[in-house]
Amino acid sequence: MNIIETKGLGKRYGKAWALHDCTLTVPEGCLAALVGPNGSGKSTLMNMAVGLTLPTEGTASVLDGQATGSPVALDDIAFMAQDAPVYKNMSVADMLHLTRNLNRRFDGPFARARLTDLGIPLKKKSGKLSGGQQAQVALTLALARRPRLLILDEPLSALDPLARQDFMATVMTTMADEGTSVLLSSHALAELERVADYLIVLGGGQLRIDGEVEDLLATHRVLTGPTAEADRYASQLSVVQVKRAAAQAHLLVRSSGTDDPVLPGWEAHPVSLEELTLAYLRAPHAEALPKPANTNHTEPTEAAR
Repeated sequence: MNIIETKGLGKRYGKAWALHDCTLTVPEGCLAALVGPNGSGKSTLMNMAVGLTLPTEGTASVLDGQATGSPVALDDIAFMAQDAPVYKNMSVADMLHLTRNLNRRFDGPFARARLTDLGIPLKKKSGKLSGGQQAQVALTLALARRPRLLILDEPLSALDPLARQDFMATVMTTMADEGTSVLLSSHALAELERVADYLIVLGGGQLRIDGEVEDLLATHRVLTGPTAEADRYASQLSVVQVKRAAAQAHLLVRSSGTDDPVLPGWEAHPVSLEELTLAYLRAPHAEALPKPANTNHTEPTEAAR
């Protein structure tokens, strides 16, 4: 089953495209990391997946073909919008009561027990809680709906390192215990590398690359060698990005695996998820390259400039 499928999906505001021609397939059971700079279309994609925004072009479905925004889909999706939204003048208990009344499925005993375990007073106003506590309240409200798909829009941006760690520990535990799939938007690339199974990179309102993290890392690598030979070597390869220094060049390339030949005087190194993501974002006008043979996902890529 796929948790999200889009075909040629786009959203235009006036003459400007917030997202354009986005086609992707996100499998069930994964934590899909949605990455890109501000204004790249991340929130627009999430809002269309939930059904809060209607597309200008293309189609989107969730949870194995359910229409986005349909009652059936909404029963199985929980969405935590950016900045851990809570009503600051309401007590935590009132937030639980309100959320229970607005949803057909809500596990109140679970929510109260979880907040008690976290030491968050139910009688305290939400606005008096710390940023980490507010995020945990918002996450608890989402998890109490027992979703099959949890969508989180920049939940870590306002949290300190300890709060981020606690938040992600809760998400990972929920995935393991409940089988919940997660779509998570974040700028914290180093943290995503530890938890993400699937990667979606948006830039300038367009899909730069997507696929299972294991496949993407296996089909990319960094080559280092003499700068004088960089252009000759690059002409023989599917290059994503070239970095040149006085003596040494670094080429991030698409490859068929670690057995690809390396020219004398050059060395091959594994690529990190952060390196790969930044390389695709920094080459926004590249030509699409062929899809790796061992994956089934659509993957436009970038060539060096």
